[in-house]
Amino acid sequence: MNEKEILLVEDNPDDVELTRIAFAEAKIANTLTVVRDGAEALDYLFARGAYADRAPDDLPSIILLDLNLPKVDGREVLQAIRSDARTRALPVVVLTTSNEPFDVEASYALGVNSYIRKPVDFEQFVWAVKQVGLYWLVLNQPRKDG
Repeated sequence: MNEKEILLVEDNPDDVELTRIAFAEAKIANTLTVVRDGAEALDYLFARGAYADRAPDDLPSIILLDLNLPKVDGREVLQAIRSDARTRALPVVVLTTSNEPFDVEASYALGVNSYIRKPVDFEQFVWAVKQVGLYWLVLNQPRKDG
């Protein structure tokens, strides 16, 4: 696995494609793994279900998490990530259309590292994705296990 893998948790196919295009335009070449709902995200992270053959210690460098997901919503995914010692330190960035103060506050209360509202304008979206990539994949010094 690319040591700088990005896990995108997004159920909207148009937003997935927009994110792929934005990463390409921002020249972020990291592996982008996409899961379509909260249950699949948890299966991926904890190497169970369809992902049982995946090495459980092979975790992404960052998770881009939508809040409004089918099966298990983004808040529950975030809570599960922060509740488990294996995933507790993973950087999680909420990338959502919601600008509701409740969603922002609840996300930070659950331990999100950053909350970004998806811009409607494509150029602004590319700029936002580029900033996320620059900060989380280049500038940020991740915590070392141990």
